[in-house]
Amino acid sequence: MSLDQTSDFVQQQTTTADAFLGGRITVRQPAQGFRAGLDSVLLGAAVTSGAQRLLDLGSGVGTAALVALAHAPALRATLAERDEAMLALARSNAEANGFADRVVLATVDVAGPGSARREAGIGENAYDSVIANPPFFDAARGTLARVQGRAGARHMQNEQLELWVKAAAGAAAGGGEAIFIYPAKGLQALLGAFGKRFGALTILPLCPRPDGPATRVLLRGIKGSRAPLTLLAARALHDEQGRAFRPEFEAIFRGEARLVW
Repeated sequence: MSLDQTSDFVQQQTTTADAFLGGRITVRQPAQGFRAGLDSVLLGAAVTSGAQRLLDLGSGVGTAALVALAHAPALRATLAERDEAMLALARSNAEANGFADRVVLATVDVAGPGSARREAGIGENAYDSVIANPPFFDAARGTLARVQGRAGARHMQNEQLELWVKAAAGAAAGGGEAIFIYPAKGLQALLGAFGKRFGALTILPLCPRPDGPATRVLLRGIKGSRAPLTLLAARALHDEQGRAFRPEFEAIFRGEARLVW
């Protein structure tokens, strides 16, 4: 499906074409609502080198998966998303960036029953890497966080996070990884869900500046592992002053390096 053939919803939306990885990929996405940004790039760049089968849960327009595909010529990706309009854009983005033959789309609610995921073509114990940037509930504000693109599209209660992690565990192959990026304030719930299903948990806190608290975390677990948890030192995206990214992250955002962790 080309961009001109997408659903009426997409045709009626104002979209933007945004360059990522220093222009290596261009992603078309709605101008309003949830928009992929640095989190998606970090998630895609965090996929372990050598992975050949990737599942992106709640993929949206496909940004994280496209970043991973740009880094790994042998990688193939399945994009799971319940919003058909977003998947239509994801298909168009895959085609526009030359990845159409390496991408499979699955229209499915990630938090739904396993039978629905199987019917959508998502395999069990099938993926080397499963990634997700789930929506989150801001308990401190008593509201669902992130601006919605469509009703309910990017929001869920904490208990639904358990269902996302359960879906990731069912899809990951033995020895495979699951990687989530999530607000640091939600780490306790995320760890609780991961700890039941994965071992060798690795936490990478991310903070805007060296003297500030972490605002995001990357969490990776290995299916079937019994290795203990590793808490890495926090990494700052910027120095104490200025808006420039530190060299490590500048290289990642330009597409010159993966995230090594």
